[in-house]
Amino acid sequence: MKNESEPTVRSLLVSEPFMLDSNFVRSVVLLGEHGPDGTIGWVLNQPSNLILSDVMPDVPKGNFRLFIGGPVGQDSIQFVHKCYDRLDSGIGLGDGVYWGGDFEVLKVLIDSGAIRPDEIKFFLGYSGWTEGQLKQEIAENTWMVSNQFHSDLIFVDDEENLWKEAVVNLGPKYAHIAQFPKNPSWN
Repeated sequence: MKNESEPTVRSLLVSEPFMLDSNFVRSVVLLGEHGPDGTIGWVLNQPSNLILSDVMPDVPKGNFRLFIGGPVGQDSIQFVHKCYDRLDSGIGLGDGVYWGGDFEVLKVLIDSGAIRPDEIKFFLGYSGWTEGQLKQEIAENTWMVSNQFHSDLIFVDDEENLWKEAVVNLGPKYAHIAQFPKNPSWN
């Protein structure tokens, strides 16, 4: 599987179908930072068994699922959103998607019901690569890179099908991969 594009901020990394690293099995990772010093992103399709109010009791109406963003910094909560119009903060990732923002304002918006689950995603931890590490993994065909996708894909709540949707989104060259079984011995 040759990748035809280099990752950028807001790229999706789609794991190859039989990834050996259990942190990234059939995962889709949104990149929030990518440069010479390394890369940061969040796994979009690994939900935890927790909701936001489980880890932040001061957000009692925080009935938002928490996703495992990756194996790094799992004692931190990060979020991506498409509600800059109300939050008025965050780092722009393009196409109306933002990373982070003023958490105090966010708590008020959640408490008032002004934020919907389909416009924000919360993560425990993140995925990180050191300088050159991601480039090497892409060269080894561990990841497929998608720079062209609709931003709604980021907020899909069907983690089982998100990987398949992301693979199909890569185009006809990769679409057949979406049908591979989770376990190669099931063939």
